[in-house]
Formats: sequence, C-alpha cells, structure tokens
Amino acid sequence: MKQEPTLNREGDVVLVHYQDQPMAYARIEAITPDVKKDWFQVTLLLLTIPAQSVTWILREEYIHGGSFTMGGQAMRLEKVKKVVSGGTPQDNGQPQGPKSPDKASKVIAFKKQH
Repeated sequence: MKQEPTLNREGDVVLVHYQDQPMAYARIEAITPDVKKDWFQVTLLLLTIPAQSVTWILREEYIHGGSFTMGGQAMRLEKVKKVVSGGTPQDNGQPQGPKSPDKASKVIAFKKQH
C-alpha cells in the first residue's frame, strides 16, 4: 500500500536544508497566496539564536518537501515528525507501534547552580 505524503501546514516544524545539509529548524507561521498564480508566501520562524522571521515565495511542491534553489543554492524543507510522550514518532497522527513500559520517558530535574 502506497503511503500518502505528509503535507506541511501552518504550525508545523520543518528542518531547512541548505546545499543538501541540515541548516536550521523553523516553524511555518503562515502560508498565503502570492500575486503570482500557483505561488505562495511562506512565513517561517527560524528557530535560531536569535530567532528570525523570513518570508519566502514558494510553489506548493516546495512547501511540501520538493527541492528548489534560492540564489542558486539548493534548498529543501523536511517535515519534522512529532514525538508523543513515550518518545514514539508519529506519522499522520498515528503512533508507530505499541508503547513498552521499559522505554517510557524519563523526567530529569534541572538544578540551578549558584
């Protein structure tokens, strides 16, 4: 059975690839139609220090993971899978396999040093 591709939407976190190398994580803030037919203005919050907001004009296939170029450099947006509390990645909102008690998440206290 062929699996449907996961589409990026507003609020999703993506990994931005630059020249085929992971560069930074970003959250998709907004996707709005551009004045050019079949193009969209995609506002990304780059999760860098400090955080930066950028707006790129992309075709739909680029928003959903297709390769494109920007300034002659290869770029790509890769969807980051959500992780549920048991540490299990989700695909389309469905956990991948049963949780086992021995692989449960561990809470580690953060102690402030003086």
